[in-house]
Amino acid sequence: MKQKSKHKKRKAMKVASCHECQTQADCCRLGAWIDLDEAKQIISLGIKGDFFHLEKDDTFPSGYKVGTSYEDDPCSFLGVDGLCAIHKVDYKFKPQSCKEFPYEDERVSSFARILCTPYKSKIKKRKK
Repeated sequence: MKQKSKHKKRKAMKVASCHECQTQADCCRLGAWIDLDEAKQIISLGIKGDFFHLEKDDTFPSGYKVGTSYEDDPCSFLGVDGLCAIHKVDYKFKPQSCKEFPYEDERVSSFARILCTPYKSKIKKRKK
């Protein structure tokens, strides 16, 4: 029963669509935290990019997370063309946290106001 309520909650939260975004690389400006197992899979594919800051975190499936950027730099997998190198290979390899953004832990991420253009535009519309 809990799964149904989570699913309904997540479905109701949809406030931003990446397909509406004209600058889809905006959300990659600061990198992301991804599960260590996802990072290992990306490394095995030979995709150019780096990982930083391995940390223990029980909220991630493997128990560890790793960053895709150094401090406030853009994601190391963001190409000069503004596209994700992982996504170019195959969307299924894109990290779950990237697929879910602007959501984090089933809520709108605190970074959405900064990084998500469609979310920011919806906030402006609501304020008018």
